[in-house]
Amino acid sequence: MTNTNVLPAASHRTARIAAIDVVRGVAIIGTLGTNIWVFSHPWGLLGMLSAPVTPETPDAAAVTQLVFMTLTQGKFLALLSLVFGMGVAIQHGAAVRRGARWPGRYLWRATLLFLDGAINYVLIAEFDVLMGYAVTGAVVAYLLLTSPRAQRRMIAVFGALHVLVITVIVAAIVLTGANGDAALPNGRNPYADGTFLDLVLFRLDNLVVFRAEAVLIGFLSLALFLLGARLLGVGVFAPEGARVRRRLLVAGAIALPVDVVLGVAGGTAGLFAERYLLAPIVALGLLTLLAELSLRLGTDGWIARRAREVGRVALSAYMLQNLLAGALFYGWGLGLAESAAGARVPVTIAAFIVLTAAIVVLAHLWLRRFELGPVEWLWKRAAQLGTRA
Repeated sequence: MTNTNVLPAASHRTARIAAIDVVRGVAIIGTLGTNIWVFSHPWGLLGMLSAPVTPETPDAAAVTQLVFMTLTQGKFLALLSLVFGMGVAIQHGAAVRRGARWPGRYLWRATLLFLDGAINYVLIAEFDVLMGYAVTGAVVAYLLLTSPRAQRRMIAVFGALHVLVITVIVAAIVLTGANGDAALPNGRNPYADGTFLDLVLFRLDNLVVFRAEAVLIGFLSLALFLLGARLLGVGVFAPEGARVRRRLLVAGAIALPVDVVLGVAGGTAGLFAERYLLAPIVALGLLTLLAELSLRLGTDGWIARRAREVGRVALSAYMLQNLLAGALFYGWGLGLAESAAGARVPVTIAAFIVLTAAIVVLAHLWLRRFELGPVEWLWKRAAQLGTRA
């Protein structure tokens, strides 16, 4: 019997891309698992920043919410960052093989991604990540021109700077006695009472506050993009990367219980440390677990195929799942965040399951007829502007 783990170069690249699609699809659905709690808060993102668990939530339900939040919080954002870094590295490699100038037209592609993010931010979700990814990708495109040794040093420096910034903030939270929920905002609630246009204007009015996280995690994003590129280069999706996968799996397994304890019982400081310090390490373990499963089981099983399909239409799926969640929970839609506030935890979990199923089914049906998702198609056509036919 032929060992399917030993692949020719072309087949190896195909298997690697399929595995990356699986990871990207898992990351997209995972971001919904994080963001769904923002949508279901009566005060949206402002409420989550003040008091993630609403005052009327019973104690048992509050613990359940914190557990579910902790299982997704920060992990899938970091996982998506790693995969985006791999995508930049793949495009860089393709440019090198063609003899094309780099970063060249990649900067135009990054500009289009920023535009996608701006549309997503203004019209759909104030916690958009695409604008930050566009800026980070443009910077990393230049950093990939350096040597592997220089990139390893930059990963260490950016990572250390991020840890320093977050540690200072966590220490300030503890020392100032702010390690608990703050009061919810007062006044008119645009999430519950506003129209679609009201929320658009609200996001524009609060641009600085809502874009603060993208700046806060700037060093982390640079480190994760570069780390994703380096992991791809050392064969994290290939048989020869077994040693790297084992090390990262161990690191993720050690970080996970600490992460959960901080998220559930650590108050504001714990949630902050969990999201920005421990979650990226857990994400590395999750990445390597998915890579290992892809190698051992392949990417043609039913679950893997569904994840691959979501990964292939990642931009479309990301924007659609946020739009559908807004339609469920915001006042311009069904208004469940306000009307079902007393049963927030079961309603939120049910909404996540329903929306996940919808995204998976829609991705499957779309790709039966089309090669690209609708946003991906528009993005590709725009990226080709000015090129020769």
